[in-house]
Amino acid sequence: MTDGPTYGFDTLQIHAGARPDPATGARQTPIYQSTAFVFRDAEHAAALFNLQEVGYIYSRLTNPTVAVLQERIATLEGGVGAVCCSSGHAAQLMALFPLMAPGLNVVVSTRLYGGTVTQFSQTIKRFGWEATFVDFDDLDAVKAAIDDNTRAIFCEAIANPGGYITDLDAISAIADAAEIPLIVDNTSATPYLCRPIEHGATLVVHSTTKYLTGNGTVTGGCVVDSGKFDWSANDKFPSLSAPEPAYHGLKFHETFGPLAFTFHGIAIGLRDLGMTMNPQAAHYTLMGTETLSLRMDRHVENAVKIAQWLEKDDRVDYVTYAGLKSSPYFDRVKTICPRGAGGLFTFAVKGGYDACVKLVNALEIFSHVANLGDARSLIIHSASTTHRQLTAEQQRAAGAAPEVVRVSIGIEDADDLIADLDQALSKAVS
Repeated sequence: MTDGPTYGFDTLQIHAGARPDPATGARQTPIYQSTAFVFRDAEHAAALFNLQEVGYIYSRLTNPTVAVLQERIATLEGGVGAVCCSSGHAAQLMALFPLMAPGLNVVVSTRLYGGTVTQFSQTIKRFGWEATFVDFDDLDAVKAAIDDNTRAIFCEAIANPGGYITDLDAISAIADAAEIPLIVDNTSATPYLCRPIEHGATLVVHSTTKYLTGNGTVTGGCVVDSGKFDWSANDKFPSLSAPEPAYHGLKFHETFGPLAFTFHGIAIGLRDLGMTMNPQAAHYTLMGTETLSLRMDRHVENAVKIAQWLEKDDRVDYVTYAGLKSSPYFDRVKTICPRGAGGLFTFAVKGGYDACVKLVNALEIFSHVANLGDARSLIIHSASTTHRQLTAEQQRAAGAAPEVVRVSIGIEDADDLIADLDQALSKAVS
């Protein structure tokens, strides 16, 4: 799309980044299933490798299909650029990689996907990095956790599994005061429900596997760069502000300005970590984004109806959906996620762990899978699966207690989903 009119979200989710194929006129973005791309001449090749010209070299770094998806997601999020990669976990490492070094730390929310908690509490230690976990509803605790070695703050806009809404405005103010970036995982919300950059986020990460693709077919991740952070304001981020030996002393922030993080993600991150998104995955996700707003509206509509029904059911102890008036996060939805609280939440089943297992086994429409954000309704018992590696204390802090199941409400008929839950609950607590 060309510069000119300001287009609405529904238009951008279909057209942003995409143009008819110049060789064939194909209207849908082709799958450029090619490892490498021919250079015009030796001078062109040298310019690409020296970061003096933008283009395609090798699909580990850049690919035309993936490039369209990067531009589309960046546009929808209101960022200046984006780097797509192989998974949501890859995106998290890609986001941290230019910021961290041995001995440095990141302050993270206790309310995170279980795999992220494990990645931050265990795996990043192998790089010499540390993570400090804090309840992000306690703003004083967040401030207190930041020290001279902190290089980022990390949270989820709508936290998985409980559907809690993070006060991004308050957290971003803390990050600004500390002169460190705020990284927000926007997987559960998508840019249709929440735009973290408008609330002060520096970087936005996604598991594109989830709502952006929406059909449970491919894995992928993305890091979106706001372009608003001053990487040269101090000496905390030498990867972006200091000379880079691999490029003859080039300084990324000085050279690329607002796009410094994006170029570093490709030229260093993808080059050396190799966590590449394949073009077919990008193609599936591009097709998914075309219906994002339609699907998210239905996800929210169904989630509200089902959460309200569950809250009134005597077989259920509580429901965590932020779209309920009883939720402590209900008022926050209006400012952070004005189009709705998403389709993800948990509910506690009377009878505890055993009742949850019976419930999962008795459902017929809901699929028992380790995924979310599908057009299909999904359920999982987090304590025995996605959050199994965590301690009981960590499970409860993350909203994945033993008596809780997580549901990702799909776009089926809501009454059918309620009927399925009704019959399964009867078997679970009988």
